[in-house]
Amino acid sequence: MSKQSSKNQLLHIATVGKTVGIQGDMKFHIKCDFPEQFVKGASFLINQKESITLSKVDLDRGLIRINNITNLEDAKKFTNAKLFTTYEDTRKNCHLEKGEYFWFDLEDCEVYEDEKLLGCVKEVERLNITNYLSIITDESLVEQGYAKSFLVPFIEPFKVDVNIDKKRITLFGAMDILEAS
Repeated sequence: MSKQSSKNQLLHIATVGKTVGIQGDMKFHIKCDFPEQFVKGASFLINQKESITLSKVDLDRGLIRINNITNLEDAKKFTNAKLFTTYEDTRKNCHLEKGEYFWFDLEDCEVYEDEKLLGCVKEVERLNITNYLSIITDESLVEQGYAKSFLVPFIEPFKVDVNIDKKRITLFGAMDILEAS
């Protein structure tokens, strides 16, 4: 599975909602874990070539205003607009704590348990408050009758080691989950 360059790939991080009031304020729906990147003066892509800059941000009320928009009619043009950023900008603008990873870095990592290849991370899914690795099972295991894919909670004690540079994740208990799938 080949991915396009992460430098050019866009991440959907928020969606602009309906207008509020008459001065161009708009509802704002964050779709990421890093609300700190939404500040006055921050710019985001709304497609591959066009960007907007925020002139007002009220995270508590879920409102934004876009630069040069001062009335209801102009603001309505941005209703349902999706805000995007690049992987590169995400790395630059979002701070990770020790043991935290960007979801896009976990995708395509090989998953091992006891040096046995179990599969490859297709994506990270959030169910309630827990993140799960959605794993495409290694073909050799599928041929042995195991499920084609399975989910493993990306939490302790399952998570043993993550090496983003080597695109390798070592888990504990994942084989038990695969066997039960």
